[in-house]
Formats: sequence, C-alpha cells, structure tokens
Amino acid sequence: MNYYNLCNKHIGRNVRITDRHNRVHAGTITRVTRSHVWIKPHGGQYGYGYWGWGGGWGYPVGLGLITGFALGALFF
Repeated sequence: MNYYNLCNKHIGRNVRITDRHNRVHAGTITRVTRSHVWIKPHGGQYGYGYWGWGGGWGYPVGLGLITGFALGALFF
C-alpha cells in the first residue's frame, strides 16, 4: 500500500508522520491530495504553516517526503 492510499484510509485519525528530513508531524489527517497529506496539529500548536495554510485543514506534508507513518492515540 502506498502512502496516498494509507493516508486516505486514515482521514480523521491521529497520526505521527516522519519525513525524510527526520521532522515529525503529529496531528489529525484532514485532507489528502495526490501530492500532499494535510495535518492539523493538536493542542493549539502554532508551528510551521499552521496559520495561513488551507483554511483550517492544517499544513501540507509532501507524500514523497514521508518515510514513516504511525497511527493511534498513544502518541498524544
């Protein structure tokens, strides 16, 4: 299964995604396109791109950058 299908299957779920630059993106998947997965951080975080991107969808992470995907509430 590729990351597009995996992310699409888990829209609305809590995830932790690691990218190829070892940055960790934790939050809820709100949207998936062919090139990006949109993550809305938890707890009112104001990190990179949270305000100003996507009108409440959170911020985009390129699907081609994903190297790890973990699912569940254990991380939050």
